[in-house]
Amino acid sequence: MTDAATIGPVTAPNVHVMSFNIRRRIPSARRGGPDRWSARRPLVKRLLAAEQPTIVGVQEALADQVHVIAEGLGPAYRWVGMGRDPSGRGERCPIFYDADRLDLTAWRQRALSATPDLLGSRTRSWGNVTRRILVSAAFADRATGARIVAFNTHLDHLSWRSRLQSARLILELAAASHAADPDAAIVVTGDFNANERSAVYRALTADGMLRDTWEAAAEQLTPQWGTYHGYRRLRRGGPRIDYVFAGPGVEVESVAINAARFDGRAASDHEPVQAVIRPAAPDDQHEEA
Repeated sequence: MTDAATIGPVTAPNVHVMSFNIRRRIPSARRGGPDRWSARRPLVKRLLAAEQPTIVGVQEALADQVHVIAEGLGPAYRWVGMGRDPSGRGERCPIFYDADRLDLTAWRQRALSATPDLLGSRTRSWGNVTRRILVSAAFADRATGARIVAFNTHLDHLSWRSRLQSARLILELAAASHAADPDAAIVVTGDFNANERSAVYRALTADGMLRDTWEAAAEQLTPQWGTYHGYRRLRRGGPRIDYVFAGPGVEVESVAINAARFDGRAASDHEPVQAVIRPAAPDDQHEEA
């Protein structure tokens, strides 16, 4: 029996994008408690098997958890992204994608610091003690020929200065990507540790380069649940700190905050955020004479 999906698989030209903080494995988690990875592991797999997004930006994944995600999504999926430490180990923000639908044409990982090209770097001026990263990937849609550029991240949980500087860098990179290829669809997924009233959110959305898909969608398929619940009861109208943002020219068909529970249990302490977007196909794109 297949679990019910909040959105589930989509067909071209639509693209299903998910942002999912799966909660890193914590060895000290209470045995039998809701945070225990051994109990959550099958729930993460069930949720992903039901939803089958085209692109998934994952946060807080350790190396063994990356393989669990891959098992849940199935053999058609591939991923990019290394650990955030200089060695390439540690917590990851991988981007998974349906390789039957999308061809990967390029990918890159940057540090969220004043020296983004120095992997594993963190600069005192930004204020974060924990290393933070941004993974980007470029795709060509086999079904439509559309081009997609995806960014995925997890901003710092303590330093507001780091979050704001990171948001500015992400916006700068998204704008540069759009300038280089105006016809490519841009999506940004992540746990931003900042709600809709924050300076981080305003920095990302102020100039219209990125739009919050929850606000831009033609249809909201679920209530606005708070995206971080910490294994407490659902909060209708609660703050959102996990997002899917979309760039210029991207139609947002629908959006959802996935509050799936399995016999009352949650797969993570965050709810996945999902959006169905429609990138412009080459035939729909204006060509200059």
